[in-house]
Amino acid sequence: QVQLVESGGGLVQTGGSLRLSCAMSGRLFNINAVGWYRQAPGKEREWVGLIRRGGSTNYADSLKGRFTISRDNPWNMVYLQMNSLEPEDTAVYYCAALEYGSSTYDYWGQGTQVTVSS
Repeated sequence: QVQLVESGGGLVQTGGSLRLSCAMSGRLFNINAVGWYRQAPGKEREWVGLIRRGGSTNYADSLKGRFTISRDNPWNMVYLQMNSLEPEDTAVYYCAALEYGSSTYDYWGQGTQVTVSS
């Protein structure tokens, strides 16, 4: 089992920045990638990006250049740096862990609220 706990959410003004953290514990040796998702009120969950164990990253096209995912070594903290925030970025942000061989995320955190005021 793997446990994920997000933190760092809060209220920020338009144009501001936040860094979210995802603390991971448990059987991390089997984790291949960690992704970030978000879900705004009344909308479907949206993929933000991911980071692989080796450090490579991918992002949603609409967020490239504003959001950056990084990780600590060893592999127990993952971060989502969000810059130039807009009201449309308001959502609950989740991190999720993908095990080797899985096609869907196996573990999810409880989420952290990000609110961007105009």
